[in-house]
Amino acid sequence: MNVRRRTRSRAQRLIPAAAVAAATVLGAGTLSACSGDSAAAGTGKFDVVASFYPMQFLAERIGGDHVHVTTLTSPGQEPHDLEISPRQIAALQESDAVLYLKNLQPSVDDAVAQSPVSTKIDAGSLTTLEHHGNEVGGHAAEHDSHEDEESAGKDPHIWLDPVRYAQVAQGVGKAFEKADPKHAADYRKNTAALVKQLDALDTRFKDGLAHTKSKVFITTHAAFGYLAERYGLTEEAINGLDPESEPSAARVRDLERTAEADGVSTVFYETLVSDKTARTIADDAGLKTDVLDPIEGITDKSRGKDYIAVQDANLKALQQALGAR
Repeated sequence: MNVRRRTRSRAQRLIPAAAVAAATVLGAGTLSACSGDSAAAGTGKFDVVASFYPMQFLAERIGGDHVHVTTLTSPGQEPHDLEISPRQIAALQESDAVLYLKNLQPSVDDAVAQSPVSTKIDAGSLTTLEHHGNEVGGHAAEHDSHEDEESAGKDPHIWLDPVRYAQVAQGVGKAFEKADPKHAADYRKNTAALVKQLDALDTRFKDGLAHTKSKVFITTHAAFGYLAERYGLTEEAINGLDPESEPSAARVRDLERTAEADGVSTVFYETLVSDKTARTIADDAGLKTDVLDPIEGITDKSRGKDYIAVQDANLKALQQALGAR
């Protein structure tokens, strides 16, 4: 599985170079106005390309009526697997700004690097990223020797920590102010309102998880490290940062022992990746399963219509699983 993902990443890195040439031939005028492949230019607004949903949410909430936001990752698409198209490259080239998270989507990184867009906002540079690598819940998950660079690098899931996400929001707001100064006052106002909502969300998590029977939860992959750290929890991930890797037999045995020792009741899975492994482990250990959404995209299966609503659903799921009092 790891070899397949590493091969895909190399292919992704080759896509933008060819796509740029194709996009030039297409021209901005041939682009549709549909989400995902929509044109970012010629709207009469500040045109922003967002790499995937958490970036789209920030751009829309901070930009308000002054921005036109195009997202590169369609609803229901696993962001890590995105292969950027020539049409999307053309939209990116004609945009006023791009908001992305470096090292999450290799094809986006390459396209942004080659793009002439003047305002390039890397969300990861607006807060702190930490090295988690294959460390999940304080224990080293066992992976084969071919584990790729992505899984050994810094955890990109900063948006799942409301505090870090608020820091990113503030940075995005300042970038919008600088790039589109005539609407700076509105960007400041919108940013402040969003940060206030994220601060309130942080308080709900802090209070809601302060007193629980257990502090350990099991997830399909290590997406919730920042959230766990923020609220004094321990994430035990079936996989590492790669949501598609397969756990070793030793890792599965370790998780079953952890579940028994720490009173774990639930194995969490997510909406955009198969739940087969989570259900198998839960069945073998006599545990329940539930959704803990990494909010990489909003679909009909999401427990909420936007980031805030889904995070509130995540909080409720954690409270139930951990026995919050």
